[in-house]
Amino acid sequence: MIDAKYQTLRNLLQSLGSCVVAYSGGVDSVFLAAVAHQVLGARALAAIADSPSLPRRELAEALEIARKHGIPVEVVRTAEFQNDRYLANPGNRCYFCKHALFTELVPRARAGGFACIVYGENASDVGDHRPGAQAAAEFRVRAPLKEAGLTKAEIRELSARLGLPTADKPQMACLSSRIPTGERVTPEKLIMVEEAEYLLRDLGFHDVRVRHHELTTGHLARIEIGPSELGRFFAENHSALVAERLRVLGYLHVTVDLAGYRRGSTNGQASTASIGFRSGIPPVPVGV
Repeated sequence: MIDAKYQTLRNLLQSLGSCVVAYSGGVDSVFLAAVAHQVLGARALAAIADSPSLPRRELAEALEIARKHGIPVEVVRTAEFQNDRYLANPGNRCYFCKHALFTELVPRARAGGFACIVYGENASDVGDHRPGAQAAAEFRVRAPLKEAGLTKAEIRELSARLGLPTADKPQMACLSSRIPTGERVTPEKLIMVEEAEYLLRDLGFHDVRVRHHELTTGHLARIEIGPSELGRFFAENHSALVAERLRVLGYLHVTVDLAGYRRGSTNGQASTASIGFRSGIPPVPVGV
């Protein structure tokens, strides 16, 4: 079944003739860009959107993957941070992000003679809350992975077959997803989140999110770590170091969410099952 879907994807891309791939460096877009390059060669171009919501390491890694696999790639500056509707962080924030991206890619595709734009939505995304899909529909952007019926698990398996380093990469949403819905997005907040997550990843944690909350008393960081890694965080006694480093970044309060990492936890009520700590002070129960 997976081989048949893979061949369907290749046939679909071949039928397009040429395309611009909306590229992020994530599992889906790397796989799509790699297959498009195999099938279409120079008639496929990867374009990565650069804005304050993209971690610098993610940008560098995405460009390095493209270089190693010979995928032509361009960096495109997008303007969602000039759109107050995006900065207000509504439930459909991703719509404005994708709208800004496709607004840039459409003239680029036309100027380069590319037949269409494609992006990495896949069959596992069907039924999810994905406002970006609305923007894709408005710009007539194709989703070949979804059209071929490929799921996230199948994309990971095929990525491993192709030798892509993203086969086992954790899902990585943009930095703005760390801000609770309705709380304003700012570049300053995203820099704090980015640096906080770098610290945790450099300590060896795989699935990490630092959720940024605004309280009347100051900034609060709610750390989410993959459930399988959560015990190690406490066993290795990282609390004091993390609290001190995040304090330097500007966080007055630091908590660890005992529910662990899960997608979309800033879309609703945050968990109150947290441990809070400040530098030099033993962990004490706090509310989020």
